[in-house]
Parts: sequence; C-alpha cells; structure tokens
Amino acid sequence: MVHPIRAILDIIGEATGATVSHPLRTFLSIAAVSTAVATIAIVVTGLEGFQSFAKATSARAFGSDTFILAQVISSQLNRKELALKLERNPAVKRNDVRFLQNYAGKDVILSPIAQRRADVVAGEKKYEGAALNGVGSTMFDIRNIGLAAGRFFRENESRSASQVAVIGSDIAETLFPGQNPLNKKIRIGGRGFRIIGVQTRQGTSGGVSLDLYVWIPLRAFERVFGASESLQVFAKAAAIESTVEAEDKVRVIMRARRHLRPGEDSNFDILSPEAARSFVLNVSERIGAAAGPISLAALLAAIVVITNTSLVSVTQRTREIGIRRAIGAARSRIMAEVLTESILVALMGGAVGVLAAQALLSAGEALLGFALPLRLTTIGWSLFAAASSGLLAGLYPARRAARIEVINALRVE
Repeated sequence: MVHPIRAILDIIGEATGATVSHPLRTFLSIAAVSTAVATIAIVVTGLEGFQSFAKATSARAFGSDTFILAQVISSQLNRKELALKLERNPAVKRNDVRFLQNYAGKDVILSPIAQRRADVVAGEKKYEGAALNGVGSTMFDIRNIGLAAGRFFRENESRSASQVAVIGSDIAETLFPGQNPLNKKIRIGGRGFRIIGVQTRQGTSGGVSLDLYVWIPLRAFERVFGASESLQVFAKAAAIESTVEAEDKVRVIMRARRHLRPGEDSNFDILSPEAARSFVLNVSERIGAAAGPISLAALLAAIVVITNTSLVSVTQRTREIGIRRAIGAARSRIMAEVLTESILVALMGGAVGVLAAQALLSAGEALLGFALPLRLTTIGWSLFAAASSGLLAGLYPARRAARIEVINALRVE
C-alpha cells in the first residue's frame, strides 16, 4: 500500500508535469486568474486606501471631531433650497460668536472664521488666489493645522490684530524657494504680515489643495477687508467623548440667541462630524457596489478559461488516461490529478496577480499621492479566491476524466 504522503506527492508531480508540458495552455489559464486576482486585490486595497485618505484629509480640512455652525451648509442643497435658506437664515455675526463664547464656557472650544481668496506678495513674487482664513487663536486647538516650522499665533496677537501669518507649503515654496520663510514679510491686501509658521504638506480634500492656505488673526483680516457678511464657527468639545453634548449645547445657545420657540426650525445650520464622515462612507459604498460585480465577473471569466483548458487537457490525454486505468489507476486518482492541476495553475495565476497588483498599487501611490498598502489579509483572500476558482473550474473536467471508459480510450489514436 502506498503511503498517503507519497501518493499526494505523486499526484502533485503528475499535475506539475502536465502544466509544464503544455506551456501555452498553462499561460492562458494563469493570465485569466492573475487578471481576476489583481482586480480583487486592487479593488479591496483601493477602497481601503481611499477611505483612510478621505478620513485623514477630512480631518485636516475640518478637524477631527469638529462641527461647524454657519448661516447655511450648502453641500447637499440644490439652488432653490440654498436661496430659500439664505433668505430665511440670518448671517452669523461677531456678536453671535461672542454670545456663544460667553455661554459655552470651557466645555466647547470655538473659533470664528472668515474666508476669501487673496493674492500673497513677497518682493517681486506673487501667489495668486491663496485661501485666506481669518480665525481666532483657538483654531489651532480645533483643526489639525500641522506645522512644519514656527508656531501659530497666540491669543494676545489675535486680540490685538497683530499682522502675523501662518502659510501653506505651496505658498512657502512659491514665494521663498530654497529659503526659510520664517520672519519674512508678505503682503496681503496691501498690508504687511510677518510669517511666524509654515504648515506641513497637507495634500488635497475633495480635489481642493490644502497647501495654499494662509492663516491670520480675524481682527487683522477685518482691518484689511472689512467685516465678513457671515462668519462660520468651528467648534470642538474640550473632551472628545462629549462631542454630541457640545454640539447640542451650541445648538441650544444659538437658538436662545435667535429667540426660537420650542418646535420652531433652527435658522442656522450645523455640520456634524458624522455628516462629514458619512459623505466619505457613501462615496466608498458606491464605489464598492460597482467593484463587487467587476471582481466577480473577472473570477467567472477565469473559471471559464481554466475549465476549457482543463477539458482540452483531458481530451489530449484520453489515451494516456485509458492506459493508466488499464494498469490499475483508480478513478479517484485520475480525478485528483486533474483537480490538482487546475488548482496549481490557479495558484500560480494568483501569485502573478498579487505581484501585478503590488506593482500597479505602487504606481498608483505615486500618482494619487496617498498610501495603498497591500495587506497580508488581502493577499490571503485573493489567493483563496484563486484556489477556489481553480477547484470549481476543475470539477467538471475531473469528473469527465474519471468516467473515461478504458476500452474506448485505448482506441483513441
């Protein structure tokens, strides 16, 4: 009696010999499986990378666990709804911000913000269309501004409208190439500002660069450009676990400020952290809904190719199988060899697919600017999918090979 391990090694040897002796057939099967596996790995890794990147950039754009109070949050409004809200909701003014700050106490960190596009000039160089933000000093505690050098402005500088600025990396590189921008002067709206901080590279959020920002005290902003028509208020709970309570507190205070009765709709908008995160999840879910069928279609195509090539293999080896059956080879042995051949080809295709996916994802990282790491779990599931497709594809050809009649097979030339 043949030892089980020896029998298994013999089956693998026979299957390997069959794949090597027909390189074109093997190549076609490997190409089909590698395409399917690469598709699965790229889709899964791409979705994970997109979600991580979107969450990180939204945190940089809005701040982690930050909510925003504004006259109108227009991201999900059509033109008519926006016009109606702008007509109904009063503008948010400095008095509103002071009222919030007075009654919110230490539970909530608040910073008003006024925004506009402005040119930034240094000597003969100009950066056009920078995103200018007039904010309070507390904005540094609310948003992940990220400083590569220098510091953010302090409360006394905010109160005294000091003409100091923190600039984004694009602006620093454009106006001061190869130089240290700290303590150098820039001009905004005809006024001189001293650079006290430079941001780390922030990347993009929603396709918009976060590296063209300029941060100055709100009072200095108003001295240059006048009072904003309506402010936004960035807010964050002093304790992260109290974010919901802080948001409710700001809503109640603002409703009291506007003298709104119970049950009456608020005439201001609040964008919560959940709303910002749900946008990211909705986008990734839509991509994932299309990615699943694409991956399944690729796997089905691979199964069809392997099945066809396995059937060709069985047909070409009909006489050989008949001879082996005549000298005592069991039907189960023939079936096991065909299945093993199919699974081996699928695993080789899976390995090639994983390598191809890694190469494409590395190229994608350089192109897209965010990390796309191919995780071990993704590799494992991809190879499992490849082996499963090989098993499914080999079942019918294996059963057909096992049912070959010895006498008929021996007659085949």
